[in-house]
Amino acid sequence: MGSPETELEREDSESPQHPVTVPSFFIGRYPITQSQWSAIAALPKINRELKLKLSRFKGNNRPVEQVPWQDSVEFCDRLSRKTDRTYRLPTEAEWEYACRAGTTTPFHLGETITTDLANYNGDSIYGRGVKGVDRKETTDVGSFPPNAFGLCDMHDNLMEWCLDHWHQNYDGAPTDGSAWLTNDEDAMRVLRGGSWYDDPGNCRSAYRYWDPPGYRYNDIGFRVVCVVPRTL
Repeated sequence: MGSPETELEREDSESPQHPVTVPSFFIGRYPITQSQWSAIAALPKINRELKLKLSRFKGNNRPVEQVPWQDSVEFCDRLSRKTDRTYRLPTEAEWEYACRAGTTTPFHLGETITTDLANYNGDSIYGRGVKGVDRKETTDVGSFPPNAFGLCDMHDNLMEWCLDHWHQNYDGAPTDGSAWLTNDEDAMRVLRGGSWYDDPGNCRSAYRYWDPPGYRYNDIGFRVVCVVPRTL
């Protein structure tokens, strides 16, 4: 987990690179869509109210955006009650494991990225990449090829909330794949992945960012994890 010192545009928050053992888990192939959001947001409240319509860029198959961290947790709680399964946000370690899909390069695609394969700010380049399209908005989920795990939109479209509280680097980070939490309920929350708005360097597998749990913007969404039941 993290990036090597030689990786282009690497940030100190991505160090030290360290091994993590991640238990089995199910994660959504796509970020949560607007149609999925509307269906679950219409269910009875558990801890907080949810708005049925949030997103700036409209479309049933576009990812829902402008979702604060607390609302994404409420979504998971309602989905869990509806399905009688446990859903939650991914831990930061789970998210990076899922994004990399067994790779060690800056992107699961390799050493660089193109707008033929992802939705980001194509006016900027990474490494030996080339300029491409700046779409200036989200695209339908699954519009670009998946990684080796079959997951789409891990590098692009929207940044995604994780369970973890923000830490400046990985010194003291858990190595068992669990969320790294504090006692501060107002702590910054981790965001992973790039978005339609981001330069490609911010779309790397190891890139990390943070925002307050109440923050909402049109480049932030989420996907969910379904906890694997333990068997004897």
